[in-house]
Amino acid sequence: MVVTVLRWIAAAFGAFLVIGAVVSFALFIAFEAQVWLERGRRFKTWIWLLALFWFNCEVWGRVGYTIIHWNHP
Repeated sequence: MVVTVLRWIAAAFGAFLVIGAVVSFALFIAFEAQVWLERGRRFKTWIWLLALFWFNCEVWGRVGYTIIHWNHP
C-alpha cells in the first residue's frame, strides 16, 4: 500500500519535471536563450534524482519486507 502511494507520488512529480524539461527545451529552441537550456538541464538532473530515489525506495522496501516476513509461512 505504501509503495503504491510512493509510486503515484513519484510518477506525478516526475511528470511535472518532464513537462518542465520539455517546455524549457522548447523555449530554448524557440528563443535561443541559454538560460532555458540550463533550466532544462537542471530539470533533467532532478528527474534522474527522483528516478534514483524511487529505485532506492523500491529495493530497500523489498529488502525490509523480506526481513520482516522472513519466518512467516
